[in-house]
Amino acid sequence: MKDSDVGQGGPEMRAYYAARAEEYDAVYCKSERQFDLRAIEAWLPARFAGAQVLEIACGTGYWTQFIAPVARSVWALDAAPETLRVARARGLGAHVHWMVGDAYALPMATRVWDAAFAGFWFSHVPQARRVEFLAGLHASLAPGARVVLLDNRFVAGSSTPLCDTDANGDTWQRRPLRDGSVHRILKNFPDAQELHAAVRQAGAAEGSLTQWPHYWAYAYCTPQPAAPGHSR
Repeated sequence: MKDSDVGQGGPEMRAYYAARAEEYDAVYCKSERQFDLRAIEAWLPARFAGAQVLEIACGTGYWTQFIAPVARSVWALDAAPETLRVARARGLGAHVHWMVGDAYALPMATRVWDAAFAGFWFSHVPQARRVEFLAGLHASLAPGARVVLLDNRFVAGSSTPLCDTDANGDTWQRRPLRDGSVHRILKNFPDAQELHAAVRQAGAAEGSLTQWPHYWAYAYCTPQPAAPGHSR
């Protein structure tokens, strides 16, 4: 049995998701989550209608498939080529572009994206790096871009139990894969106040939190430039 620590989006995280690629979507088959998933699948597309979307940590493209039909374009980024191979096989159209990349080092050359989506990524961001990640995301987007973060709530009996809390306050899970490996995964469950605080510290106004029994979504807009002659 192999036991590895996976956190902060580094090589261990990429290796874990590479190994999990073919079985990743099984998480969406849990019977107790089906009502929530159908509700989110109906709720999400309207947030990206007509937008040029940057998707962070797209994984197998499960959520991309609901955004792509309504978006003007989608640039979906993930660190693991193995999950991107699964995503590409969905055949979502020529307006969907798949990229290998680092969520902490996003492309900032054009800032053409007027929307961003990060599904089930923010929970893997260490508390100490939340503002860093959000500030880097904002720098890649057009002013006033809409951002949606989607992630898990902790639900006993459905969520993988937490195995420990480290000195930084980050929580961890121990996850087995079909190949027999076991991985210690950084998995935080931020509350509304933590989300508001991180967004404010990254320079944006507080957004709105929508919750379902097993999931949450946080929507807000990136900062607008100050009007001439006015300080922020």
